[in-house]
Order: sequence, then C-alpha cells, then structure tokens
Amino acid sequence: MNCYFTAATAAFWAVAASAQAAAVTNTPQSIADLQAQIEAHITSPRFARAIWGIKIVSLESGTILYKHRSDRLMSPASNSKLFVGALALERFGGDYCIKTPIMATTRPDKRGTIKGNLFISGRGDPSWKPSSGETNFWRIFDPFVNAITNAGVRKVTGDLVADATHFVGPPQGGSWTVDDLEDSKGAEISAITLLANCAELRVTSATDAGRACQLEFQQPHTGLTLVNHTTTTTNGGEAQVVMRRVFGENTLHFFGTLPPGTNVVLNVPVPRPALWFGHALKEALTRHGVRIEGEVRMARWPEPSPIPTNCIPLAEVSSPPVRELVKAFMNPSQNLETDLIFAHVGEATRTAETPAWRTSEQLAVAALEAFSLTNNLPAGELFFDEGSGLSRNNVTTANAILGLLERMTSHPAAEDFLNSLPVAGVDGTLRNRMKGTLAEGNVKAKTGTLRWVNALSGYVTTAANERLAFSLLLNRNVSVNDRSGRDDLDTIAVMLANLAARSDTSISADPAGEENKGN
Repeated sequence: MNCYFTAATAAFWAVAASAQAAAVTNTPQSIADLQAQIEAHITSPRFARAIWGIKIVSLESGTILYKHRSDRLMSPASNSKLFVGALALERFGGDYCIKTPIMATTRPDKRGTIKGNLFISGRGDPSWKPSSGETNFWRIFDPFVNAITNAGVRKVTGDLVADATHFVGPPQGGSWTVDDLEDSKGAEISAITLLANCAELRVTSATDAGRACQLEFQQPHTGLTLVNHTTTTTNGGEAQVVMRRVFGENTLHFFGTLPPGTNVVLNVPVPRPALWFGHALKEALTRHGVRIEGEVRMARWPEPSPIPTNCIPLAEVSSPPVRELVKAFMNPSQNLETDLIFAHVGEATRTAETPAWRTSEQLAVAALEAFSLTNNLPAGELFFDEGSGLSRNNVTTANAILGLLERMTSHPAAEDFLNSLPVAGVDGTLRNRMKGTLAEGNVKAKTGTLRWVNALSGYVTTAANERLAFSLLLNRNVSVNDRSGRDDLDTIAVMLANLAARSDTSISADPAGEENKGN
C-alpha cells in the first residue's frame, strides 16, 4: 500500500523513530515472535470471559501483522471520536471556524441604545472556556463584549436572549443512560455552551469535626440549589464526597466526609447551559459599561427560534479553526465538545427538504455513514447512535477503525488528524502511560474507556523503523488484582514499539487460526 505523508507527518514519524534509543527486553525479533507474544497475552486465563478485537497493519507494505476477530462488532468507547474528528476535518477542512451571530431588534442609535432585544444565536462553538493557564472566569466573555461594544452598543432596553435552537433534539446524546447525566462526562448538549457545561464546586471541610463542610461554586449564575449532607470527620477520616441529583431537577444533594484542613473540587453539570451563559454574559457586559435593562431568556428545541426574520446583524464571534477544535476534544477525550462538533456537522447537512423531526444527531450519523462509504471503510461494520462514545450502543470493528486510520494517512487532513491524537507519556489521555518504554513519545493513539471496555487505536513506529497502524479493542473485561484493561492494551502497544523485524516479506495474516478466516 502506498501512502502519502505531508512533511509534518513525516517529521512526526522521524521524531517517533528517534525516541527508540533505550534498551528493551523481550523484544520481538520477528513477526512470528510478535504474533506469538500477542497470542499468549490475549489468551491468558484472566481474559477467559472477555472479548478482543485486534488488527495491526504496516502502513508501508500493507501487510497485516496480526488480527484477531477484527470483524467482531464491539464497543469502541471514545475511539468513536476518531470518526467524528475525521468527519469534521473532511466536511469543513482544518481552517473552518464556527461563527456565532450577534443580532438585535434595531441598530444602536447615536447614544448606543438598542431599543429592543439583543440575541446570541448559538451554533455549537465548544471553545467558550478559559485559555490555557487563564483563571479569570470573565475573560471567557471578552470576544462577545468586544464584538458588542465595537458595534457601538451601550444600552439594551429589552432582553438578552440566548438562542440555542440551532440544534434539533434533546440535550442528551442518543442512548445515554440516566446515571450518565449526573456526571460531567454527560453534560447537556446545547448550541450555546459554557465551560463544557460544568461548573466547579469546591467542598471545604469545617474547622471542627462533626460540622458540615462548606459548599461554594467557583462560577456564578448556575441556577442550581445545593443541599448539604456532608460532615467534617476527625483527622485520618475518609475523604469522599459524592453528588446526587434526581433526574430533571435543579437541586443537588451532596453526601460524604472530609477530614479537617482538606477540600475537593467537583465538576457539576449545569442544566439549561444557554441560560447560564446568558446570565453570565449580562454581568460581563455590565462590568464593561453595557446595560441590559430587560431579563435574560433562552430558547432551545423544541421551541421555535425567538429571533425575528428582520433582525439586524451586529457582529459575530468566531471559534478557533476546526483543526484546533478537533484536537481539543480528541487529545483529552472531551465528550461534550465532540458531540457539539458532531451536531454541527449534522446541521450543516440540513436542507429545506429535511424533515423537521430529524435531529442534528441523526443527520450527523447519516453524514458519518456517507463518510464511511466515500472513504471505502468496511461496509456494515460501523453503527453509531452518537459521537462521543458515551453510548453503549455505538459499535464498530477493529477492521473499521484500522481502515479509518489507514485512510487518514493519505487524506488531505492527514496532518491535522495525526496532530490531534495523544502521544504516549507526553500529553492528553496518554500522558501517564507507557513511560520509560520505546512507546513513549512514539505511540500516537486514541484511548477509549467505559465500564468493562477499553480501546486503543493509532500509530506507532517499530524498533525496525516501520510505521504501523493498530486497533486494540477489549470488551467485557473485569479487571482483577489492580491491573486495568488499559495496562493490557499498553502491553501490546509496547510490543509493537519494540518489534525488531520488518514486514518486507510475506507473513501469515492468520496467526490465531480458523477464527480469523474471512476477515
């Protein structure tokens, strides 16, 4: 197989190869050695009730170095994000920016007064959060404050309206579970978001044992009610605080204990995030001398857009380029930002003939299916309900993931796709993994984790300086003896980094026997 690599892509592989200077043990000396080592690993008795799906291919020769049930439909967890990132880069290109219109009922008069309402029309920009190292919450709103004041606005006699109706569908992803909605990983999907739709709540112990801990939001205007069931315990007592919410309610209950002199910070999902954004933006504008005399309102599906057809465009706020947005969700495996980009793709495909009942997510799934066809991914091996991988109903195969990885090495967006992936021992969800091995600084791959599910798929350069793509899926694995499933995936990735042989000659593609035939 001949693959095209950009200069930056080639540079990555060169750096990866240069990382392989340390001495290693148990280095596979041949492809047969590699196959035997992987086979011994995945057939260990501890995996008797687990299932594997694996495929490993040379990007230079096209040779399949190893596969095991690579056509088996399995949960990819956050390996789903690989498809969303590739889809967004193909649909929009790396330079594309999401633009959020700011509109008003009337133009500002000579005194800067808008006699009517001010509208923020959200399109799913996921970037409304502090930049790296920034701790001032109010700096998030600088682009909006600057755009509004530069348009000459000093006063609004009407309301500030946050319009999130651009996304069609409920605020949860397809087939999420109810308990997902208590967790920051299941924050609401909205065309207007703030801080990944999670506020930070600091829980601080009291001075004396037996007294309740203090609960304090680090950001204002969440609209949430707190009920405190916590207790300060004695020195040496257990430090554990949990949050519980009855589905659909804005009241949060906090339970647990903290010893004196300690605190914890919890990320708490905020419902109706467009309203949170609106209230915070109103205060940010007030701090800069712009007065909003009316109320803060919001709209979301299934409500109609509150923006009149004859509304006046004032300005717009642009997101960072899509290549940065993709890296921002791929590298740390951020669910909400993935689903926002997925929904934005879906809405980009909507036409006048599209039925109104078709959700943004459904349109995005259809766009992903079309992407799979046009890029010649294995047919019938990709079934998603949503984009982030939080859904247990997302299933695919190692074949399909490997096909995507191969395709993206020759895709026009190859460089952006590669740069979005975490690097072992360096950053993102791989920053603490495979350190001190030849995989460190070498393996560049997407992780995936759900209960009983682990996944790792990406690229590696072997000790023989051969570029490989791999997909490792492990499902129904109940870890024992404090060994996590991700350790078992990392073991295989390190084997690949250690491989001392090349695939220049023909090898068996069926090391595991009959079960691989037909893959």
